[in-house]
Amino acid sequence: MKAIILAAGKGTRMMPLTQKRPKPLLKIANKPILEYDLDALHGLVDEVLIVVGYKKEMIMKYFGTKYKGMKITYVIQKDFCGTGNAVLQCEPFVKGSFIVMNGDDIYPKKGIGDCLKHKYSILAQEVTDPEKFGVLKTKGKCLDCIVEKPKKFVSNLANTNLHKVDDSVFSILKNMRKSTRGEYEFVDAVTELAKKEKVTCVVTKEWRPVGYPWHLLEFFLGKIKNKRQGRIEKGVVIKGNVVIGKNTIIKSGVYMEGNIIIGENCKIGPNCFIRGSTAIGNNCHIGQAVEIKNTIIGAGSNVPHLSYVGDSIIGENVNFGAGSIVANLRHDNANMKTVINGKLIETGRRKLGAIVGDDAHLGINTIIYPGRKIYAEKTTLPGEIIKKDVV
Repeated sequence: MKAIILAAGKGTRMMPLTQKRPKPLLKIANKPILEYDLDALHGLVDEVLIVVGYKKEMIMKYFGTKYKGMKITYVIQKDFCGTGNAVLQCEPFVKGSFIVMNGDDIYPKKGIGDCLKHKYSILAQEVTDPEKFGVLKTKGKCLDCIVEKPKKFVSNLANTNLHKVDDSVFSILKNMRKSTRGEYEFVDAVTELAKKEKVTCVVTKEWRPVGYPWHLLEFFLGKIKNKRQGRIEKGVVIKGNVVIGKNTIIKSGVYMEGNIIIGENCKIGPNCFIRGSTAIGNNCHIGQAVEIKNTIIGAGSNVPHLSYVGDSIIGENVNFGAGSIVANLRHDNANMKTVINGKLIETGRRKLGAIVGDDAHLGINTIIYPGRKIYAEKTTLPGEIIKKDVV
């Protein structure tokens, strides 16, 4: 059995985090999204075809040609004209049945295994906001059609974009027309397949879509186990589950409330407060009188002294100037909104801090308003108040 993972897109909704890396390499708990899916496929398939495009070399270098015994083959999508086109590029490499799935969502192994029990299947999940998804209209347990972001209620079964099909789908793809978005959509081919064949709807509760930056904060540290490989000085307080990587030093006066993951070769403290759920990448420095809460900090980044960072996603090789403060709550206590692709988007979150791209540098005493973004390689002046995205 082979699996096709679609990982070619630019991930524009995840900007500025995807300026310098493809979305499937964004990390949750210090592990790329795509790696979670390869782990889920392990033991179920023997080869994975990864369709790459945007910054493809980074994915190819990270995973190589094998992962836990599974062969990895890279298929390059040169024209970004939809998921249907992406799957069609794989025709020379597959025969018989295969899986198609996104490389930027997280799928459960059990759900994938349940899909494999049927000749044709689609993985679905019940959602409370179906108007934000493609939803499945069904006949019994089988697919009737897929309706994209319906304005009127059709179903609460969201399409997770994981399908089991076979090579008969290629003839359908070759005769497809572009959607209203101007792309060839693989879901249209699945809907066409359902007119002739029984496509079984398999329901899961463990699919985790990753559409926007704040989704990276929402679901990663519930299952971690204590693993402390670094050096911990006297006077450190650790409560809850904490992972500490090799050659990391936790200096005196650090207070940690799990769940927390800290990478390798980090220097934490002295006298700082790390709150769950927080993931700190390799080669980071969190220093004197700093508080970090529910935040992802990328490898090589530094928050050296006298700063607060909460409910934020910080890229790699970012430097916070002394006394920089991230605000993460509106005065009116309303849900946070932020600008994505030029539109103001409701996040559904009461708290959201900063989203900072790779290699950004903050001047001392920078203050960042809630939900604001600082793009890669941008800088702030000492004492600057960031009220709008720094693009």
